[in-house]
Amino acid sequence: MTPSTTTAPATQRELAANDAKPGAEGRYLPVRAQSGRRVPGPRAAWLLAAVVVLVVVCGASLAVGARGLSLETVWQALTRFNPADGDHAVVHARIPRTVLGLLAGAALGLAGAAMQGVARNPLADPGIIGVNAGAALAVVTGIYVFGISSLTGYIWFAFIGAAAAAVVVYLIASLGRDGATPVKLALAGAALSAGLFSLMNVILVSSQDTLDRFRFWQVGGIAGRDWSVVLPGLPFLIAGALIVLLTGRVLNSLALGDDVARGLGQNVGLARAVTALGIVLLCGSATALAGPIGFVGLVVPHAVRSLTGPDYRWILPFSAVLAPVLLLVSDIVGRVVLLPGEVPAGIMTALIGAPVFVWLVRRGKGAGL
Repeated sequence: MTPSTTTAPATQRELAANDAKPGAEGRYLPVRAQSGRRVPGPRAAWLLAAVVVLVVVCGASLAVGARGLSLETVWQALTRFNPADGDHAVVHARIPRTVLGLLAGAALGLAGAAMQGVARNPLADPGIIGVNAGAALAVVTGIYVFGISSLTGYIWFAFIGAAAAAVVVYLIASLGRDGATPVKLALAGAALSAGLFSLMNVILVSSQDTLDRFRFWQVGGIAGRDWSVVLPGLPFLIAGALIVLLTGRVLNSLALGDDVARGLGQNVGLARAVTALGIVLLCGSATALAGPIGFVGLVVPHAVRSLTGPDYRWILPFSAVLAPVLLLVSDIVGRVVLLPGEVPAGIMTALIGAPVFVWLVRRGKGAGL
């Protein structure tokens, strides 16, 4: 499915016109005061509200589980930790899980928003560049060949596999005229993913032990992770986030089409390459840390457009804040839905995200989707 492009140039020109008029109140850009200084618009208030929601969800993530705790107990455990108190120990055991949900969710949200901007398709998914397939094959290879059995060991194989797959996809898409266009990226990613998943299945069919170890990572989740899992991927995630957050204006230009972007002075090939690098770092880190979690990078950036409009300078930060909300809420629901057991967050995001995504797409049909 591809979005309608008939209204995009007009919309972007409207944004530029509104931004240029002192005192104008455009739908998508902040209001500019008569002095020429930018003042916060309603989207800033929405972003602040989203941050508040995220803080509340983080508190719930520390309190909710097989052993429910009050928010007062959580606060005491964070501010006056007592190692002899069992409730305080439970809170501190949940902190790495919550932090991982924050990091992985933000990474998936940013990567999804950037991928939709590069592909000029609000229904594009970060997995379109082959990161999930590359990470999965690398983890299976690590288990089968090297006997890797720890989550810490999975991280490096998953990250290397995700990065290698994305690089191969970009190189394939760069062949021929016009370089790595959105359509060529999608086709190259789909073809490579199919091939990598086939190789992975060959290994899994031939080794029951590898299948047993791999399936727990494959469903995706943030349970059972500690700081030894969270910290190794942090530098890559931060680097990817900085790269992507700085591409807002570039993605706005690419949304107008390659020819218009070139006319505005953008180096289209370099812009796509830099953005793709940020996406690879984010997706590779998130997939390595939490496994292949779906729908977060697809649903959240698509949904936030109802608050931000088409301006990627706002879509990116909104996605970084609201994607962790979806992932943590999914994880919280998964903890309590089958007590005393748990449902992995990767399964819950699909169960929650799929119907929400269908509703968003159906509602958006009138907007050209």
